[in-house]
Amino acid sequence: MSQDFRRALVVSLSVACILPAEAGLAAEGIELIGYGARQKALAGSDVADSKDAMSMAVNPAGIVGMERQYQFGISALLPDRGYQASGPLSVVAPGDVRSGRPIFPVPNNANVQPIDAESAWGTVSYGNGGINTAYDWGHYKPPIYAPSLSVGPFKLAGPLVSPSLGGPLGGGFAGIDLQQQFFSVVYARKFGPVTIGFAPTLAGQALNVQGLKTLAPYSWDPYHLSDNGYDYSVGGGIRLGLQYEITKELRLGVAGSTPMFMTQFGKYAGAIANHGKMDIPAEVSVGLAYDILPNVTVMVDWKHIFYSAVPALGNPTFPIFYGTLGTYGGLGFGWRDTDAEAFGVEWRATKDLTLRLGYNHTSPMIGSQDVTLNILAPAISEHHIAGGFKYDLTKNSSIDFATVYAFKNSVSGPENVPFARFAYSTPFGSVPVAVPPHYAAGTNITDSLSGLEFSVSYTYKFDLGDNSFIPTHF
Repeated sequence: MSQDFRRALVVSLSVACILPAEAGLAAEGIELIGYGARQKALAGSDVADSKDAMSMAVNPAGIVGMERQYQFGISALLPDRGYQASGPLSVVAPGDVRSGRPIFPVPNNANVQPIDAESAWGTVSYGNGGINTAYDWGHYKPPIYAPSLSVGPFKLAGPLVSPSLGGPLGGGFAGIDLQQQFFSVVYARKFGPVTIGFAPTLAGQALNVQGLKTLAPYSWDPYHLSDNGYDYSVGGGIRLGLQYEITKELRLGVAGSTPMFMTQFGKYAGAIANHGKMDIPAEVSVGLAYDILPNVTVMVDWKHIFYSAVPALGNPTFPIFYGTLGTYGGLGFGWRDTDAEAFGVEWRATKDLTLRLGYNHTSPMIGSQDVTLNILAPAISEHHIAGGFKYDLTKNSSIDFATVYAFKNSVSGPENVPFARFAYSTPFGSVPVAVPPHYAAGTNITDSLSGLEFSVSYTYKFDLGDNSFIPTHF
């Protein structure tokens, strides 16, 4: 077993390091709908019905009873995100502004190693959806000047309030790229009709923030606010799972994870709340699977993600004062906890072909008051449909394919204008003026997101007694 463990560890870590998870279509906030192709084709509804190695990324209890197997897969995310803005804007560029970088790869791999009829272990590596926006220089936010002021016979020109270097926020090329990768070692054991699994998990994050230079006065540490290249954060937590066979046809699944407690992003301690600390939120899932026919299974899941417990994500976006970005209790994205309901159907149509269909609904995470800062992180997908298939190439090999479509969703609200202090110069001295933070009347910003995802995976199941590392036949 120790030799198998070393081999599996090398394979899983190699894939995790070679292909870091790029961010793209964030279906449940920063989380994708499912991690493997089967989960995605069922719209994430398999917490009670584990059938392949990647299922332990959701519920680590599900691997008992599986054959020894390796599974490798990759997803291609094709998001369409951006915003529309109009009115007397002060913070963002006007017009219909779309983010670039239209495609992202997200890899996954897993292996299952049975110990005996009642227990198994495995390793799994996968990526989250993360956050990604990339707005170019072509969308120009002009400099903002204060209104002219009349003082006696003098009419004074308004001083410069907000400079511009181009780009949607006046700081040039703008966007956030947050990548997240996970690696777990899983152990599960069966106790009668109940199976319990646990998975100590390592997590890594990469973050790059660009185009926020004009917000420097609002950061407690403007040198660590923006345009410092990629920074990295590591940490970990534990995922737990349970599956209960209520009857031969009906199964219950429960799974959850602690927060992934992460180190700080030092390069962006002036942008991310709590001096750059961004933990990955905890979550809990409950699901049922029922075999309505011997070859047809219906699955229903519910998931709750605790975004509001992570200050960098859940802290409010208003008001914006000087020196507050990056502080303890500083501004976040205003994300609320989200609930996701998923429904899936799997039909084993023939001995070799299995067909799948699913639907997922995710509750809204942001309100109209949060649209300004969330042009950088428009995680607002709500309705999704999914489908796919599995085809057995041989008795040892199979391929899975899935596609997920996120219907276009949008959230609209007024522009969030930060506090501003400036002074008019007059022949009699300066006239100081302070404008409190406010939502600008007559402005409208609409964040939007839609997207498409394709996933494919290959699974190899070893023959009973075959302890080779490389498949001897396919």
